[in-house]
Amino acid sequence: MGVFGRKTTEKMFDFGNMVSVIGPEAYFKGTVTAKGSIRVDGKMDGSITEAAAVIIGEGGAVSGDISCENATIGGEVKGNIAAARSVELLSSAKVTGDVRTAKIVIEEGAYFNGRCTMTQAENLAERLGDAA
Repeated sequence: MGVFGRKTTEKMFDFGNMVSVIGPEAYFKGTVTAKGSIRVDGKMDGSITEAAAVIIGEGGAVSGDISCENATIGGEVKGNIAAARSVELLSSAKVTGDVRTAKIVIEEGAYFNGRCTMTQAENLAERLGDAA
């Protein structure tokens, strides 16, 4: 067994709460399927699917659709957001696209250009699961 055997690696990292990060200097093109949480502080051209939580930092930008349980947007999103539980648009958010969610919070100063459809969390979660 090597220096970094499985048991040693498991002690160093908590694999149960993995967070994927696209850092401020990063550019990503394609679709990300994140079973845990994902934070975008850089630029991304593509979609995010199946995430538990999506956080778009103040300097982050996503051109593509987002499908998740909860979304917190502080940066820019050009695409549709489907969140089974909640969407929060911070004052620095710029969202151009439709939002489907059970609960939405829009802070003063946020920019939102699109339609919002609200539904019960269970119904939207079922529909998101069918689309995946």
